[in-house]
Amino acid sequence: MFNKVLVANRGEIAIRVMRACRELDIATVSVYSEADRNALHAKYADEAYLIGPPPAPQSYLNIEAILDAAEKSRAEAIHPGYGFLSENPRFAAECERHGIKFIGPPSTAITKMGSKIEARRAMRKAGVPIVPGSTDRVGSVEEALDLAMGVGYPVVIKASAGGGGIGMRVARSKEELPAVLESTQAVAKSAFGDSTVFIEKYFERPRHIEFQILADEHGRTIHVGERECSIQRRHQKLIEEMPSPAMTPELRERMGAIAVKAASSIGYANAGTVEFIYSQGEFYFLEMNTRLQVEHPITERTTGLDLVKEQLRIASGEDLGMEQADIRIDGWAMECRINAEDPLNDFAPSPGKITKYRSPGGPGIRIDSGVRMGYTISPYYDSMISKLVGWGRNRQEVIARMRRALSEYIIRGVTTNIPFHKAVMRNGAFIRGDLSTHFIQENEIVATIPAVVEADRAREERLEEIFQDDRKVVAISSAVSAYIDQEKRKAG
Repeated sequence: MFNKVLVANRGEIAIRVMRACRELDIATVSVYSEADRNALHAKYADEAYLIGPPPAPQSYLNIEAILDAAEKSRAEAIHPGYGFLSENPRFAAECERHGIKFIGPPSTAITKMGSKIEARRAMRKAGVPIVPGSTDRVGSVEEALDLAMGVGYPVVIKASAGGGGIGMRVARSKEELPAVLESTQAVAKSAFGDSTVFIEKYFERPRHIEFQILADEHGRTIHVGERECSIQRRHQKLIEEMPSPAMTPELRERMGAIAVKAASSIGYANAGTVEFIYSQGEFYFLEMNTRLQVEHPITERTTGLDLVKEQLRIASGEDLGMEQADIRIDGWAMECRINAEDPLNDFAPSPGKITKYRSPGGPGIRIDSGVRMGYTISPYYDSMISKLVGWGRNRQEVIARMRRALSEYIIRGVTTNIPFHKAVMRNGAFIRGDLSTHFIQENEIVATIPAVVEADRAREERLEEIFQDDRKVVAISSAVSAYIDQEKRKAG
């Protein structure tokens, strides 16, 4: 096992990784930008290094600065978290070149899955079902029209180098296609420096289901169950759950076997996620995320595994120590991503200073967060405040617990999406498990938020009073303690 690990990330995921390291008696190193001098992740680690100004390209995406910090601290390995450099093959290769273990897959596997076109080719060659469409770049309108006629409208045009829903446009007819192709190529070039695009069949009401993979460096690969990730805005996940309401034991066995096959075919090692589109009883490979996922806690809660510890063990050369038959799913888990954003303003970011903060607790509730009262949500980075994770013996119980926990969550100073999550948890279609990637629009969730806010107003005001009284008690207690210390010094 490693003696010292550098975490090349920030916020809640950096703290999450460092907690796992601490439990394994591994020393930790954090890196931080000038905007994060007082951030929790910078204080939590055993050592901390400044790596640059606030903009991510000059700090958290600065490969040379991060490697320099690793060498100065004599860290043996780097955990990239998610986002930033976690799926950057150059970063993984540079770690390898410098003799620093990259806690993730080989750079070759990241490269294979980094291009969506290359990934589709690799999966088709391996016998993994892919969404009908092209496995080559689409360069001309004529090519696009021919392909679209073959798969049938509507079609989606995607940036090959894209991610996070950027560089995706839907064309519902041959008349729309030329303009959609041109605009998608322009967005791809602007966002990723690569105008390469391809075409896929567009499904009207699909589910987004992903399988968590663990693979050691000795050739053993297993899956540890699926996650339902269909509730999204702009192709970015907001609520996840495990297991999926659509899953049966037979379907899990089929999809899980394909996910393992997909990972094994590219020589994958460490933790990763194979993502599928599921529609009308059929499933198709969508992409592979070659890193830990934001939503990994729900898998941990239902399987009993610590996925970060598994990553560390695999990277240190240990074998998995478990078989597919050892994996059991216990109960039901959900995760709400609590972001500083305004759902009534198209989910626009809401940076600013958190003036009050009180997180919920109680049975079945877990909070992964990197903020505290007085913390400033920076405009330079993702707006996530925390991940609210709930567990119950069944789906009904976990929904009830999530409702209760959301009602207890107090965050002031910035606008959050907590009212959105409350609205979803009360929605009839959600309670029935009738989900799709268009759930928010289909159920007009945003339109129901004002009524939810009004219904909870009285309860929130009571919680505010409790919060204020609690602060007074803390202030009085601190004053009394200070007075006692002062008198002791006088008598001393």
